[in-house]
Amino acid sequence: MTEQAHPAVEAVRRGYDALSHRYRADDAEAGQYGPWVAELVSRTRPGGDVLDLGCGCGVPVARALVDAGLSVTGVDVSDVQIERARRLVPGAGFVRADATALEREEASLDAIVCLYTLIHLPLDAQPSLISRMARWLRPGGWLLATTGWQEWTGSDDAWLGGTARMWWSQADAATYHRWIGEAGLRVTAQEFVPEGDSGHALFWARKP
Repeated sequence: MTEQAHPAVEAVRRGYDALSHRYRADDAEAGQYGPWVAELVSRTRPGGDVLDLGCGCGVPVARALVDAGLSVTGVDVSDVQIERARRLVPGAGFVRADATALEREEASLDAIVCLYTLIHLPLDAQPSLISRMARWLRPGGWLLATTGWQEWTGSDDAWLGGTARMWWSQADAATYHRWIGEAGLRVTAQEFVPEGDSGHALFWARKP
């Protein structure tokens, strides 16, 4: 995070710093993530390199990937989330960074997990991040991502019943499908994940 960080990114950082424990407990179960992680593990070579972008406190995704024998790096914008992740998942490496400015070596990853992360980023920064993620993947590598289902930008000044503000910005599923394809990845599956009155899109995409 730098002083030039987008105000929305700063709002997201502050929100998760304030409500990290309310958002997810140390002993949170896999829940909806369980089948997704199991499928990703089955598609990734033993010991493969995985980036968990927007890793939160490392539970349940990074922990499950490490338990499956994968080499995991988690990235999150929140200091509190990263501090917890380092404690809860000592078998992974964690970096506190702004995803909109993140750089990785090209063709260095076997898989990228990006769950409920893109929707917290400025909309105009999302296509370029998707393109960078595609470059980071090795041929045959997988992207597992959740995105918006419907176009929406907004905030909540009392997120999770607390006093912290949270912010979101998302395109619709068709736009994300197009952005992923334009980045050079082949979408192999798209699903609707319900949440409240709406939901999210879940994408599986592979680098040729």
